[in-house]
Amino acid sequence: MKNSTLLFSALPAALLLSACNTTATENKQAAAGQAAVTPLPVISPVLPADAQFHEPFSLESLQHDFDVFSWESFIALNWPAAAVGVADTSVNIGQKPGAATVWQTYKESRDIFLPGGATPPPWGKDVPPPPVCGDQGFPVLNQIAKVPNNVLDESAEPFQTGPLVDQNGQYTRFEILTNAVMFNYIAEKNLYSKSGQEAFGKKADFPFGTDSQVGSIMLKASWKVLGGNDNPEKFHTTRAYVYDNPDEHAGVKAACKLQTVGLVGFHIGTKLKGNPQWIWSTFEHVDNAPTQGEAINKKHYNYYKPDCTDCAAVNTPPPRPWNPGNAYTQPTQVMRVIPLDKPTKELNASYQAALEKLVPGSVWVNYELISTQWPTNADSKTDPTGAPAPAFLANTTLETYIQGTVRQTSSSCIQCHNNATMTSGKFSDFTYLLQRAQ
Repeated sequence: MKNSTLLFSALPAALLLSACNTTATENKQAAAGQAAVTPLPVISPVLPADAQFHEPFSLESLQHDFDVFSWESFIALNWPAAAVGVADTSVNIGQKPGAATVWQTYKESRDIFLPGGATPPPWGKDVPPPPVCGDQGFPVLNQIAKVPNNVLDESAEPFQTGPLVDQNGQYTRFEILTNAVMFNYIAEKNLYSKSGQEAFGKKADFPFGTDSQVGSIMLKASWKVLGGNDNPEKFHTTRAYVYDNPDEHAGVKAACKLQTVGLVGFHIGTKLKGNPQWIWSTFEHVDNAPTQGEAINKKHYNYYKPDCTDCAAVNTPPPRPWNPGNAYTQPTQVMRVIPLDKPTKELNASYQAALEKLVPGSVWVNYELISTQWPTNADSKTDPTGAPAPAFLANTTLETYIQGTVRQTSSSCIQCHNNATMTSGKFSDFTYLLQRAQ
């Protein structure tokens, strides 16, 4: 399967120019005509190894094909797990509410980058929760149903842009995980420690996928503690140790509580063949926040209070000091800055309908794709970012405070991760994860 750059280069210049200049009206008309005859998408537990591209090629068609890849990945990753990294094909997605999903059996960053640069346990083995958590009747290590012992200890968004506080006044929690391909590369190259990275002495290069073999995958998830104003039946939930980490913010005391949390954000980075900048897919809960310039038509949002007269300014971090141990913090007032375009909304509706048809009442109909960012010129000799499309991409739960369209300031997965390095200063292949090495 050719990458997006080769697909473009295979087109005659005149045809490429015509494809890229297709008018918005023509796109909408084509989408409307296609929607009338296109059947619902197939829901499958098979994680796609590559995106499937369809002629005639254009920026719009490639975006659609990458978005389909994102949805296929999202569904397969969120399929109930039968074992570590393995989907339970005896059931459908949505049939086991609260069950561990495939991605929740992946390796968490806290299980990879250990104090003192210690060697992480092998794939399928986990690090026990912090002592303050205890076991509360749950097994410490469980390869299949690992989720009850999941430790959510990150309470600030990436790059310390600030915590995100839900409408119940509780801090949102974050975690980063890798699949076996990515973890094995880190373990085999000793990149889990500063000394190992120094000895490695070159830039990281995580494995690509092949036509039939999935490559490196990195995931970021955001969770909210479910409270009295939330309907658990609308979320993918899990029981998790919500841990206040004293190493994260000054003045925070170690504390741990087993709570029910709901998934609100999900970010997938995939090292797809021919695309060294990775493919970036981001999903959110449909009730997270309204969009600026669009109707505010819901009474309840996870991160927005309609008709609020005393709320903080929109998309503003809470004032310091930050302490997730506080019983209540003023909620963050969040709005989406870049709206979802019509093709994305239509694709979301088709997958949500397919999920509902497969399992009526499926919790997964409450999630939507925001967009997929991909390199339009992956092999560029002058632009290491590969000219990403769309130029900007933000998840309101992961990049709340850096939404927008200002270059080098607003959220762009590829642009931002292009600056990532290891502790040794070497390029870390579009991930900041290796900076956690000790």
